[in-house]
Order: sequence, then structure tokens, then C-alpha cells
Amino acid sequence: MPAWLLPALKAVLPHIATIISAAAPVFTRKNADAVANQALLLQQQITELQSAASQNAAHIKELAAQLQNTVAALEQAASIAEAKFRRALLLCVVSAVLSAIAAAIALVLIFGR
Repeated sequence: MPAWLLPALKAVLPHIATIISAAAPVFTRKNADAVANQALLLQQQITELQSAASQNAAHIKELAAQLQNTVAALEQAASIAEAKFRRALLLCVVSAVLSAIAAAIALVLIFGR
């Protein structure tokens, strides 16, 4: 599993239900006597749409903050991984040099006699 996937899932999973409920709001439906109260119904629907839009804006701000935290965690994990990679590369270079020295010593001992 990629290292970046776990923090992203931890940030998003608690808010899936909120996202779904905000994405599919239930608005006032027209009923049989809606013709008589057309202006009242229209005003109620506008109010519901404004409420849904403000809730969506709040949810977007919250998700943006969580995304910012996730990106920060990913950057920290990347810097740690880069440091480990550099350490491993240094160990590989040192071991290659020591192996070459050991091979040279072995060849000198074998062919030096």
C-alpha cells in the first residue's frame, strides 16, 4: 500500500456521509395545491438552495483544511523516505568500495606468489 494513501483515507473517510448528504439534498417538492402557492413554494425552494450552498461552502472549507494537512503529512513522509534512500545509497557505495578493495587484495594474494 502506498504511504500517501493511508493519511488521505484517514482524512476523507469520516466525511463521506456528510459529502453524500450535502451532494443530494432533499428539496421541497411540488404537491397538488402548488399552483395556488407558487410564490411561497418558490421562496421556500430558494431558501433551501441558499442553505445547501452555504453548507457546501462550509464543507469545502473543511475538506480544504484536511487536504492541506494531508499534503503536509505527505511532504513529511517524502522527506523521511528521501533521507532513508540517501542513507541506503551511501551504504551501498561504501559496501561496493569495500568489496572492490577485498577483491583487489585477494587478486594480489593469489597472483603475488
